[in-house]
Amino acid sequence: MNIQREAKLLRIFVGESDKHHLIPVYEKIVLAAREHGLAGATVFKGIMSFGGSSRIHTNKILRLSEDLPLIIEIVDEIEKIEKFLPFVDQLFTDANCGGLITIEKADVIKYTTGKN
Repeated sequence: MNIQREAKLLRIFVGESDKHHLIPVYEKIVLAAREHGLAGATVFKGIMSFGGSSRIHTNKILRLSEDLPLIIEIVDEIEKIEKFLPFVDQLFTDANCGGLITIEKADVIKYTTGKN
C-alpha cells in the first residue's frame, strides 16, 4: 500500500462505554477500517475529558468513570477517508452515541509495513 505525501487524518472521538449491539463502537470502527482497505487505525485511551454535556469523565480514583474518552486515528488518502465517513456516521446513528469526527491534513513522511 502506498500513501502519497499529502494525506488526511480522520480522528474519531467516542466514549469507552459506547456500544452497538454489545460490541464497542471503537472496535467496530477499527474492524470496518480494515475491511474498507484503509492503511491502518489506532485507538488511544484518554484519562480525562468532557464533551457536549459538559460532564467530566476521568480515571481519578475518587471519581471512577466507566466512560473514558477514546480517540481513533486513521491516516489515508482523502478519497478512501471520504468513502469511509458514511459508515462512521451511520454507526453513530445506529449506536445512538455521541462523539466528534474531524479531518485534517497530514503530511506522510514515511509509511512502510514490517517484515513478517
